[in-house]
Amino acid sequence: MSSTDPTDFAAVAQARTVFTVTRLNRDVRLLLERGLGVVWVEGELSNLSQPASGHWYFSLKDREAQVRCAMFRTRNAAVAFAPQAGQQVLARGRVSLYEPRGDYQLIVEHLEAAGAGALQREFERLKAKLAAEGLFARELKRALPRFPQRIAVVTSPTGAALRDVLKILRRRFPPAAVRIYPVPVQGAAAAPAIVDALTLASARADCDVLILTRGGGSLEDLWAFNDERVARAIRACALPVICGVGHEIDFTIADFAADVRAPTPSGAAEMAVPDSVALLEALARTAARIKAGMRRELRTSADRLQAVTARLRLAHPGVRLAHQGQRLDDLELRLAAAMRATLQGMQHRLSRIEGRLESRSPQRLTADLRGRIERLVQRLHHAAEAQLAVRAHRLALAQRTLQTASPLATLARGFAIVTRADGALVTDAAVLAPGEEVHTRLAAGSVRSRVVAVAPAGSNGPEKI
Repeated sequence: MSSTDPTDFAAVAQARTVFTVTRLNRDVRLLLERGLGVVWVEGELSNLSQPASGHWYFSLKDREAQVRCAMFRTRNAAVAFAPQAGQQVLARGRVSLYEPRGDYQLIVEHLEAAGAGALQREFERLKAKLAAEGLFARELKRALPRFPQRIAVVTSPTGAALRDVLKILRRRFPPAAVRIYPVPVQGAAAAPAIVDALTLASARADCDVLILTRGGGSLEDLWAFNDERVARAIRACALPVICGVGHEIDFTIADFAADVRAPTPSGAAEMAVPDSVALLEALARTAARIKAGMRRELRTSADRLQAVTARLRLAHPGVRLAHQGQRLDDLELRLAAAMRATLQGMQHRLSRIEGRLESRSPQRLTADLRGRIERLVQRLHHAAEAQLAVRAHRLALAQRTLQTASPLATLARGFAIVTRADGALVTDAAVLAPGEEVHTRLAAGSVRSRVVAVAPAGSNGPEKI
């Protein structure tokens, strides 16, 4: 018998991972949500519960199994039918786990009746195909005429939709004529008949707009309007097409192909024509605005007329002539005053010029010059006489002075002036030599003599030779 080593139990204890229940449920939920992704499940609906929260809780089952499902309020608001127990449905959702109880469940995102599932998938396929071709492009959509004169209606001649459309058209816009193209709107023959009606209406081109319509129904009932041939015929039609098929929640391929989608047949009729009552009311409002505008314009024109009349009265030729005459008189008075002022100024100027001319007259100048010459001659005589008197007095003084300092006076007292032969005055006897000729000036007459002997200064007599 083998024995177990206690160390082996410790190693195993260290290697194992122990989950809490919360962690286990969370990891299982993540594995389910990430592993399977989005799935489609078909089954019978049972155990439906709709609490006040707005969420739906139910089960999907078949003969051998069932699965719990939850569909939250934000998703079930888009379901187009009221689910009932025992109904066969097709659900799209994600597999998950409700962790508090460990319950495996399906979180449903979309729910539809099982019979309509294949049709819905075909609808989505055809919609994607035509959209990819650009058949639903916004730039292909045509505008509806505002006031159509004739309207084509393609629908069942016995359906309630036609009665609703005619009633609305008659109430809203009685002038519009209606041409009806009767077609079956359900069954295998519906799509070809609708295509033929659209083609005929387009070829006739005697209407302004076309309404393609029928009342509500299941997806199978409306399937003729999901036919590819109908969609292409709508786009090929020469008339703008309004599609009003089913109820507001119903969408068909024809809705996407048409120029305008209406939620109901009545809505299509309302879109096709304007409301005559509203038009009349708008027309009345417009007429009232026009009248008010005309009254304002008339008042404005009257005011302008009065202003123009007043201006015309002021600008009347008679008034203007009177004003011009008054202005002419004023100008005449101003001209006369200006002329008088000019003449006075010219007279004053002439007087000044005459005075200046008279002051510069040759006769007057000659007389002035003659008088000036006489005055100058008199001044000259007086100046000459004064000058002569002064000079005579100065001469007398000079004569007395000269007589006083004259050598002649000295000579008269017995002195003489001795000069040498060259005229040099002799003041020192030493400069003379015996035998030299000298000239002696006396008070009366002169003497030429020859030096016999010379006596130097300080001697008693001349030297003997």
